[in-house]
Order: sequence, then structure tokens, then C-alpha cells
Amino acid sequence: MKRALLAAAAAGAALAAGAQPVSYRLDPTHSFVHFEVMHFGTATLRGRFGPLDGIAELDRTAQRGEVSLTIPTRIVSTGLPVLDSRLRQGDLFASEAYPEAYFVARNFVFEGDALREVRGEFTLRGISRPLALRATSFSCAVHPIVKRDWCGGDFEAELRRSDFGMSFGLPLVADRVRLLVQVEAIRDQ
Repeated sequence: MKRALLAAAAAGAALAAGAQPVSYRLDPTHSFVHFEVMHFGTATLRGRFGPLDGIAELDRTAQRGEVSLTIPTRIVSTGLPVLDSRLRQGDLFASEAYPEAYFVARNFVFEGDALREVRGEFTLRGISRPLALRATSFSCAVHPIVKRDWCGGDFEAELRRSDFGMSFGLPLVADRVRLLVQVEAIRDQ
């Protein structure tokens, strides 16, 4: 009986130890925010920010986590340098005054073992609003090259640019912006 109690206590301690959060750092070569907005009702304008900088803490057993992303608004690319320069101006991203946007989240939503959504706060141009990133894919494994835990996924969200003081061009350039976020992160050593 004593051995059974000791074995149960050891198993419980092992499970508790396995439920510790793991810290990850974003891999800048695989972490970007892409955006899409309807332009003049004819075609979708696309661009991206990045690479992203950030950290995440994930406890898959307890189904919780934290994430903090920094998005460089001064590094925007649409494929057209003249448009990139225009997007950085004061009535749009205001990159000189606000060179970075931020996403901070502590609410992770799981469905079974699968991460479905990360809910937090997005700050752009000094204005913060709630934002939910829906996972379209997410998984973790051991990285085949660096041999450390590695997680990555694709997320999507929508926001209204006017909520962040970006009303230039409305309604010819749509208010609704679709965000596509790709991230990969490797466990800190």
C-alpha cells in the first residue's frame, strides 16, 4: 500500500512537472503579418510587415499561454516602393511616430488538444483594441535542424482601420482589413 501511494505521488509530481509552461522566441525568418484590403472595389491590395519579434509561453497541458509580438510598421512591403512610402506616412501607419505595433495576449482558446484562438490586445498608432487571432493551423514538434521544441502556425483576423485612426481613402480603400499571421517559434535554451 505504501509503495502504491509513493508511486501515485511520484506520477502526480511527474505530471505536474510536465505541465510547466515552455518559453519560445519567434523565428524572424518565418514570422510575418500579411494584410489584405479591397482597393477601389476592384482588386485586393496585399502587403506584409516583418520580420516579427516576439516571445511566447505555452503550456499545452494546462491549455494556456502568453504571447507578445512586435510588428515593425516601418518595414512594410507591398512590392511597390512608392506605395510602401505612402503607407508609412502620418495619415496611415504613421511609422515615424509609431514605428512598431504590438499584439499581447493571455487568453488561449483550445478545442480538445488543438489551439483554436488567441485573444488579446492589438496596439497600432498608439490605439489599443481587442483582437482575436483564429488558428487555421498550429502544431508543435522537435525542430529537425536545431533539435529543440518548435511550434508554428497560421492565424487570421479582421479589423477596421478606422478604429485606429486610419480613415484616409475611405470608402475607395475599404475599412475592413484582413490579417494573416504566420509564426514559428523555437524553445529558448
